[in-house]
Amino acid sequence: MSRAGEIWDFLKTRKKWWLTPVIIVLILISVVLVLSQGSAVAPFIYAIF
Repeated sequence: MSRAGEIWDFLKTRKKWWLTPVIIVLILISVVLVLSQGSAVAPFIYAIF
């Protein structure tokens, strides 16, 4: 989790709070793609993107 700590320190120090929603959306999209790899939902997820 040191990478997450580094990102948090960067956001806090540089006052780049506008990056927070971008990072959250990227994490959510990556979690959805990883979880849908082996399921029956995968073709529908790939059709969206």
